[in-house]
Amino acid sequence: MEKSIAEMQREVDLYISQFKEGYFSPLAMLARMSEEVGELAREVNHEFGEKPKKASEADNSIELELGDILFITICFANSLGIDLAQAHDKVMHKFNTRDANRWTPKNTD
Repeated sequence: MEKSIAEMQREVDLYISQFKEGYFSPLAMLARMSEEVGELAREVNHEFGEKPKKASEADNSIELELGDILFITICFANSLGIDLAQAHDKVMHKFNTRDANRWTPKNTD
């Protein structure tokens, strides 16, 4: 069953609301997000780049790293009262208008 973005935001909020600490500050979350993006970069480099993993390194996956980034993104949005579905709609509108003629469309033959 697919989850909506709103459902994911509620699920993360229910999880975080169990703890006295609550959400981290925006600066702490930005640092956390940067860490997670670095971990994703490392995994992508191991899988598609020239740097193979050492035999002693754990087998993290790109999927898990993307999941971590999604989680921290949802935490960040929740802490600031941002509806990610609305944010997505605004970004798509921007791409569909500003970048409407930027890329070469695929042939629809």
